[in-house]
Amino acid sequence: MRVETDRKIKRWREQRWLLDQVIQARGLDWDQGRTGKILRNCGPGVEADLREISRRVQKFTDIPREFSRAAERREELAREAEKAGHEVEAREHYYIAATFYTNAMWAVYEDGNAKRIAWGGKKRACYDKFIQFAGRPIERVELPFEGKSIAGLLHLPPHMKAGEKVPCLLYIPGMDGVKEDNPLYADPFLERGIALFAIDGPGQGETRAGGVKCTASNCADAGKTACDYLAKRPEIDANRMALMGSSMGSYWGTRVAAAEQRFKACALSGVCVEPGQYAIFNMASPTFKLNYMYMSGYDDEAAFDEFAKTLTLKGVASKITCPYLIVAGEDDELCPIEFVYELMDEIRAPKVLVVYEGEKHSIRNPRSRTLIVDWLTDRLQGKPFKSEKIYVEMSGKEVHTPW
Repeated sequence: MRVETDRKIKRWREQRWLLDQVIQARGLDWDQGRTGKILRNCGPGVEADLREISRRVQKFTDIPREFSRAAERREELAREAEKAGHEVEAREHYYIAATFYTNAMWAVYEDGNAKRIAWGGKKRACYDKFIQFAGRPIERVELPFEGKSIAGLLHLPPHMKAGEKVPCLLYIPGMDGVKEDNPLYADPFLERGIALFAIDGPGQGETRAGGVKCTASNCADAGKTACDYLAKRPEIDANRMALMGSSMGSYWGTRVAAAEQRFKACALSGVCVEPGQYAIFNMASPTFKLNYMYMSGYDDEAAFDEFAKTLTLKGVASKITCPYLIVAGEDDELCPIEFVYELMDEIRAPKVLVVYEGEKHSIRNPRSRTLIVDWLTDRLQGKPFKSEKIYVEMSGKEVHTPW
C-alpha cells in the first residue's frame, strides 16, 4: 500500500523529510486549522487529548497511530459510562471517539488499507452510539447514486410539533471533511429551527468507501439528488432550502447552486475557487493533491494534472440565481484572493463578499461563522438585503462597498 502511495506524486516522494520537519515545528496544524475545528465541534473537553496527541506526533506516519489510540481510549471511556448508565457522558465520549477515528483515517489514503477500513467501521459504530444518546432526531440516509449511494445524516431540530415543516440546510464538507463534522452541542442551525442534511459527496467519507469517486461535475448531480430527497421529506419545507459549503465544498457547492435552482441561498467559506486549483495542488502540502487523486481515482500524476484543469467555475457561476455569499481570508494560502474577486464578478445573482484582513484559509475569527449562520437564516426567512463587499479589518472595523 505504501509503495502505491509513494509513487503517485513526485512532491510526496521528494518532500517527505521536509514535511516531517514542518510537523515537528508546527504540530497538528502544520497544513490547516485541524485542532481549531476539532475544538469547535467537540468542545474544550478535548484540549488535553489534543495536547497529548500533538506531543506524540513528530512525523506524518505518527498521525494515524496517535489519533487511533486516542479514539480507542475515548471509546473505552464511552463503554464504561454507558455501562454505568451515564448516557450524557457516554454520548460525549462516543462523539469524540468518532472524530478521532476520522482524523486517523485522514492520514491513510489507500482505499483498501486494512487499518483505514477498520477505523471507518469503528467511526460509524461510535457515531451510531452518539445518535442513540443524542436526545434529538438524527437519521442515517443512503441516496441511490450512480448505481451506488450517497451517504448522509439528517438532523432535525428538537421538539418539532406534529405536522410541522421546517427549513433545511444542505451541508457539503471540504476535501478533508466528512458528514459527521457537525458540533456535538449547540448546533447553530438546529438552535434556529433549521434542519441540517450533511452528506459525504462523491469521493468523500462513506460515499468514497462505497465506490463513488468524484469527477469535475458529479457533485452537482449529488446535490440535485439530495435536493430531490429533501423535497419529499414531510418534515422539510421544500420552499425553504439552502446550501452551505466549506473549503473544497465551496467549489462543489457553487456547482450545486448553479445546477439546482430550488435552493434559496448559498453560503461558502474558506473557499477553493481558483480555476484548475493550482495553489492547493501544487503550492500547498502535497497531501492535498494526494488525497484528491485517491478521491477521484487517479494513479498517474500527469493525467490528474490534466483533470485538475477541468476543476473550474468559469461559465458556471453565471448560472446561479439564488443569493450567494462568500466569506474568505485575504491571505488564503490555498486560493489566492484575486480568484475570489473574479468569481464574484461572474455572479449575476444578489451577492455578498466578506473578506477578513490577515486571515488565511482557516479563518480564526469566530464572528465569520456566526455571520454565515445569520445570513442563511435571514435568507430562509425571506428578509431583504443588498449586494455588497465587506472588508473586515483586524480591528473589527467593517468597510462596506456596494457592487
